[in-house]
Amino acid sequence: MTTNIDHDHPGYGQDAAADRPLALITGVGRTVGIGAGIARRLAASGWDIAFTYWTPYDARMSWGSEPGATEEIRQTLAEHGASTTAIEADLADPDTPARVFDEVEQRMGKVTALVMSHCESVDSGLLDTSVESFDRHFAVNARAPWLLIREFGRRFAAERGTGRIISLTSDHTVGNLPYGASKGALDRITLAAAHELAHLGVTANAVNPGPIDTGWMPEEVREHCVRSAPLGRLGTPQDTAHLVDFLCSREGEWINGQLLMSNGGLA
Repeated sequence: MTTNIDHDHPGYGQDAAADRPLALITGVGRTVGIGAGIARRLAASGWDIAFTYWTPYDARMSWGSEPGATEEIRQTLAEHGASTTAIEADLADPDTPARVFDEVEQRMGKVTALVMSHCESVDSGLLDTSVESFDRHFAVNARAPWLLIREFGRRFAAERGTGRIISLTSDHTVGNLPYGASKGALDRITLAAAHELAHLGVTANAVNPGPIDTGWMPEEVREHCVRSAPLGRLGTPQDTAHLVDFLCSREGEWINGQLLMSNGGLA
């Protein structure tokens, strides 16, 4: 396959297609989503991409599922020279993380970077959150990342200093209790990985992108975010993707064990 790589970017895999490392990105279900934006950026920087999606989640959310999204995303990544594979994965199932790694390794080889952009996010507060919803949020947003990180650590076989773990988090809790609480647990799990996987030379960071415009915002939320942002605009998937891209590069190695705010200075 012919490569099409931005040679000005300080990433991996710029010499030949065979040198492209492999990133596993979760939560790539819609073309306008953060996960898809990250996948496109990493593909352009010389990475092969395996990604997961879960159509039933999008289908029950207000934005709905996007027919044909998986193939469109794969085609876009291929235009950047990336080999790809897509796996539909219910990350609420504790057996799914190991199965995903098994399938990715069988199809594409060992994973060098794990980027977790999947989530369960249903608005509810202290008084109206159900036990079922609370448990599902923690299963998807905290338990699944722990199991994914565990599989990554057990299987990592790349050059020391090249491994990357990045999770996307949030500090939103008011009126969004199970989401914010489970994301807080995700932060701790990710930051623990920076120390517990130090012997592998793997870095681990959590990125809080703030409110990103992926089509979910009611107009009043959109207006509030624009007013509150010093730059007077909403965040985009590309904003998050550029930071993840840098963290995955060789130049990003020294950033480790951090919770990084990437929200344009939103108060």
